[in-house]
Amino acid sequence: MGRGEVSRGELWWVDWSPGRGSEQAGLRPALVVQTDAGNDNPSYPNTIVVAVSTKGRELPFHVKLEPSPGNGLRARSYVKCEQVFTISKERLQGRMGKVTADELAKVEDGLRMVLGP
Repeated sequence: MGRGEVSRGELWWVDWSPGRGSEQAGLRPALVVQTDAGNDNPSYPNTIVVAVSTKGRELPFHVKLEPSPGNGLRARSYVKCEQVFTISKERLQGRMGKVTADELAKVEDGLRMVLGP
C-alpha cells in the first residue's frame, strides 16, 4: 500500500485473520478514520479503522449506513465506533467506496462517545 492510497472516510475490505477470542476474522469491511496526514506518511505503515458489520443495534455509537453506489455496501451496515483498531495497511484488500461527510460526522460523534471528551 503506497503513499496516498488510503483516505479518511473510505470503506475498505480488511483481512482480519487471524482473529483472537471474539475478534472479527476473515474478509470484512472497515472504515478508515485516521487523518490523511497519517495515512500519507510514507514511514508509517499502519492506519486506524473502525469495524463495519451488518449486525448492529440502535445505539448512538453504532452509525447506520445504507448501501449506495458511493459506499459500495451491499446491505444496511453499522459502523461500530467501539471497535477501533490500528492495523497494518497490508491488511487492506480493496477499496469499497466512501461514506458521506454527514455519515463521517456521525462516526466522529460516536468515537467521541466511546473514547471520551
